[in-house]
Amino acid sequence: MHIHILGICGTFMGGVAQLAKSLGHKVTGSDANVYPPMSTQLAAAGIDIYTGYDPAHLDPIPDQVVVGNAMTRGNPAIEYILNNKLHYTSGPQWLAENLLHDRWVLATAGTHGKTTTSAMLAWILEHAGLNPGFLIGGVPVNFGVSAKLGAGKFFVVEADEYDTAFFDKRSKFIHYRPNTLIMNNLEMDHADIFDDLAQIQKQFHHLIRTIPSSGNIIFPIDDRALQQVLKMGCWTPNQTFSIHTNIANWAMADVSQDESSFTILYNTQPVAHVNWNLTGQHNIANALAAIAAAFHAGVSPELAASALNNFHNVKRRMELRGQINNIAVYDDFAHHPTAIYTTLEGLRARVGDEQRILAVLEPRSNTMRLGVHSEQLVAALQPADLIYMYAPPGLSWDVAATLTELGDRIIIKTQVSDIIVDIVKTARSHDNILIMSNGGFENIHQRLLDALQNNQ
Repeated sequence: MHIHILGICGTFMGGVAQLAKSLGHKVTGSDANVYPPMSTQLAAAGIDIYTGYDPAHLDPIPDQVVVGNAMTRGNPAIEYILNNKLHYTSGPQWLAENLLHDRWVLATAGTHGKTTTSAMLAWILEHAGLNPGFLIGGVPVNFGVSAKLGAGKFFVVEADEYDTAFFDKRSKFIHYRPNTLIMNNLEMDHADIFDDLAQIQKQFHHLIRTIPSSGNIIFPIDDRALQQVLKMGCWTPNQTFSIHTNIANWAMADVSQDESSFTILYNTQPVAHVNWNLTGQHNIANALAAIAAAFHAGVSPELAASALNNFHNVKRRMELRGQINNIAVYDDFAHHPTAIYTTLEGLRARVGDEQRILAVLEPRSNTMRLGVHSEQLVAALQPADLIYMYAPPGLSWDVAATLTELGDRIIIKTQVSDIIVDIVKTARSHDNILIMSNGGFENIHQRLLDALQNNQ
């Protein structure tokens, strides 16, 4: 079968492409922006990619077109598909119908930590010899790819609450029907498609309705928004985790000062110990959720902990991009105030109070551009010593007025090149520069490293 994928360079759609190729299909795709790392993965898989959405890319007519959720009416390829009655489907629906229906699906949902938790869970199952398949919204370093078919019965999927496609406004995760569901947390997000938290909670409850009574739901005991979702009705056994109290089924103890080691508690009893290269209590919470999900799949906590001892995070999650003159440059996907704060706190735990943290933030997501969370940014940015805020045209809020409480710690720039120039002048040995964005940010990471190198 010839499958053509629209929006193929998105992490999810690129993963679908690789899975379809692994199933033996001929796969081609189109995208407005063909860029690494996904373009590199797709090229290595032998998948041809076209730039733009010219209907000519659909000649000869493929057997099926898989439509990414970034595609909208008015797109020339979409209009061609509709006018000529081509067979089309969404990425989540294709995944469900072609790959998930006979697998034990372990899904990770929530506002934060989905990618990292999914990567941890897939690695635990791999370490246990279970050869899982997976589709993750990032590139786990342990695997080097964002998707793998796997030969075992287990399949790990990052379960996003964003809408499915222009013709299917349900959340993506409704299609997956998991046996094991992790719900990491729940906050207001995706303000471009949800008016309030209640609308997101409704989608999460739709997801809960699909979990079998033989399954398992894993969630943080102290998340009020998720508690409200479960009170809408739950027909599945569940287990809890927490980094704040040991009354949850899964908890932590004996956490080191830099948060790089901790003991796992199951029903208040110590069952394993993790010693890894990650930091931050948010990652410990992710680990507890992954261990609980793996336990439901039959993996012991001891074996799960040994896997995490050798776990390397996902690319763009506190990824060290380079070090020049003892100045470290990190890349992180954080773009929501909660994630910004926990990422900064994790870095602070690692470097201590003696080293400076220079935070660089791009408000790129639709939610951030609309200013939905702008009032929370002052508190979220507190762990940083200096903050460089990129303020591109089109923001719906006044950056300077909103962040005035940060005083002389905040530096607002409208050009990425100006941020680079200022950091090169300001940075000193043992500084840590943390760049946070859910996009390419005009390749600021490499440009900054080059500028620091040239300034030696």
